[in-house]
Amino acid sequence: MSAPSERRHWFYSVWSGLLLGLMAFFILNIGLMVAAVVTNSFGRRWLGTWLPEGYTTQWYAAAWKEFQLGDVLWVTAEVVLVVVALSIIIGVPAAYALARRQFRGKQLVMLLFILPLIIPPITYGIPMATVMYQAHLGGTLSGVILSNLVPALPFVILVMTPFIEQIDPTLESAARVFGANTLRIFWHVLIPLLMPGILAASLLVLVRTIAMFELTFLTAGPDSQTLVVALYYAVFAAGVRAPQSVDAMAMVYMAATLVWLLIALRFVNPTQLVSRVKEQPAH
Repeated sequence: MSAPSERRHWFYSVWSGLLLGLMAFFILNIGLMVAAVVTNSFGRRWLGTWLPEGYTTQWYAAAWKEFQLGDVLWVTAEVVLVVVALSIIIGVPAAYALARRQFRGKQLVMLLFILPLIIPPITYGIPMATVMYQAHLGGTLSGVILSNLVPALPFVILVMTPFIEQIDPTLESAARVFGANTLRIFWHVLIPLLMPGILAASLLVLVRTIAMFELTFLTAGPDSQTLVVALYYAVFAAGVRAPQSVDAMAMVYMAATLVWLLIALRFVNPTQLVSRVKEQPAH
């Protein structure tokens, strides 16, 4: 092996080792932070020692009562289910129209759909919240649902468009030959074929809605807070709270998000989401 080849091989080996070391360091830090929260949520007293003096589950009961987690979880479930349902009901037909139709300004429409996903939510969340409060929707459950629909609906459209493009249009033409109208084609032909994509989009929107803080924080009221907003208030609101109770609440949020994320990953490959709407030849 020549000297330049040896140096190149040595450089790639060092570079690969450095990247692996940085990744391992990052994962280790994340793991230690999560472990610290888990340990503290079960610890009786943890001051200046490697491990708590004892372990208990009373902090979870205290958090449930102090932060009214029953009501918060119910509001979270209402918001998530309604957002998922409306996103699918509106988003799937919209994705079908974008996948099957060519029209002037289509690229502009796609850009408008992408903007809520690439722009930080706080940039458009503040003016949107101002409009909602002027319309008396701010601080209500309806306002929280509408604000979460802003990024959820484009997300469903972008996820579903590649699934629809994979379906042969001749199947729809054959159904029309046998007398099926558009509604029957959509319900009996497309929906069964699109079910994996619909399930994947629903689960991913569910996870995104549970984790959506900025828009929910700006539009939620005392009776319309989701779990992530309630956790923020538990940490930063005025008053003295046991850190173990806050960590117990954080574990409830983490567990709820992680469970749904793992379920979503069972049905969708994240690489499938990196897709563009294919250009159809003009007729």
